[in-house]
Amino acid sequence: MATITKGILGGFSGKVGTVVGANFRGKDIIRSRPKKSGRKPTENQLLQQAKFKLVIQFLQPLKTIQNQYFGMGSGAKSRVNLAASYMLDNALLVVANVPELVYNKILITKGELAGFQNVVGTPAAGNTVNFIWEDNSLQGNASATDVANVVCYNEELGNFEIYQAIATRADLAAQVILPAFYTGLDVHVWMYLNNAAEKSGCNSPYLGLLTIL
Repeated sequence: MATITKGILGGFSGKVGTVVGANFRGKDIIRSRPKKSGRKPTENQLLQQAKFKLVIQFLQPLKTIQNQYFGMGSGAKSRVNLAASYMLDNALLVVANVPELVYNKILITKGELAGFQNVVGTPAAGNTVNFIWEDNSLQGNASATDVANVVCYNEELGNFEIYQAIATRADLAAQVILPAFYTGLDVHVWMYLNNAAEKSGCNSPYLGLLTIL
């Protein structure tokens, strides 16, 4: 059953016969109702489905961050969609017809804000990771008040640990402490900066695969 939302001449949501109505990004959309296919998907179609599933599962916990700091959403493509498209095109490798993530090519954020200069992450005792970087707060659109953030991911558990607003660009150092169950596990680590107004972010550098002590 369809629901008319703006009177008889307005758009509608739901199914009417062979058409489907919906509202997408403030626009009323009408499209034909998809037909079920009895054909088996080809190997290429199955591979594309596997790629898409892998990317979407990985990015799901990052939606809030990427909705703010990944490119510039425009038209039908949101920032989250841009992040997924980037990853599909740049951060996947197919091995024996199975897609795998290429972590050093993954971007958590993507933007025009000046990034870190020579940032390094080093694991330390007590599930701690220490970060240091150099001062570039006078370069380009960088500011001393830009905010530093850390994203950690463990592939075995499929877990993200996200630490936001842990320091400013001017601090030149920061530290995060992961939960105790990460002891001995490997985590992929990224950092990103956003400006104090939370309007723009930088391209997030990948800091490597670190073993938590």
